[in-house]
Amino acid sequence: MIKFDVEALAALMREAAVAEIMPRFRKLGVADIRIKTEASDLVTEGDEAAERFIKARFEKILPGALFVGEESVAKDPDLLPKLADADLALTVDPIDGTFNFASGLPLFAVMAAVVSKGETIAGLIYDPMGDDFVLAEKGSGAWQVTPDGNRKRLKVIEPAPLDQMFGMASTGYLYGGDRATVLGNMAKVRFLMNYRCAGHEYRTFAAGHVHFLMYNKLMPWDHLPGTLISQEAGAYAARIDGSAYAPHHISGGLILAPNKDMWDELRREVFTV
Repeated sequence: MIKFDVEALAALMREAAVAEIMPRFRKLGVADIRIKTEASDLVTEGDEAAERFIKARFEKILPGALFVGEESVAKDPDLLPKLADADLALTVDPIDGTFNFASGLPLFAVMAAVVSKGETIAGLIYDPMGDDFVLAEKGSGAWQVTPDGNRKRLKVIEPAPLDQMFGMASTGYLYGGDRATVLGNMAKVRFLMNYRCAGHEYRTFAAGHVHFLMYNKLMPWDHLPGTLISQEAGAYAARIDGSAYAPHHISGGLILAPNKDMWDELRREVFTV
């Protein structure tokens, strides 16, 4: 496996947040927030400045790697297909939860994943408000790292019956009858929530606080870090058709659960459309 300094990558993400994200939090002007595709899909000066900050420095940690940032791909869509075959790549979401950030809500994250030859080998999710990380390197477990450097191993929640499960699902990219079907099926579980921030949803799941996650749109910067972290915390993750999730996938949906039995039940009873 490729060796690199995950702690240096974490430090870079934190530096970007300190320099470019937090000084803008709750201080954005109208001109600092722009709509990308629809009213819920925003970009801010903080997103773009933080991505520029990381991009300018990442090669010291991952020399020669392909940089696949959310805002970079928005400007150059041809970057995204290169991820599938790259020997080494870094995906970055400079502010995951931009809608929350732009709204002044303190629930957003900085996310990065290291990909090598079609496999995610490291994932990091930084919380600028709590100043801590959850991270994983493939085969080494998932960890929460506090500001003072203490490390706590993460483990997913114990299994539960369907009617006692609580979890998170994003239905914004399900359309028409599919959305109606899934939302109706949600009555079978105990409780459903959505943070509008995949980074914090993955953190919550990997730390053992909810039973499942479901997403339909699979942009790599949104899901590669959290999926690896969750798997290293013991989760079972697969696309809705049962196939393995890979860095080049951008559709097909994704379900995560504590084990395959629960995953199968959730797909059968809730997420099959």
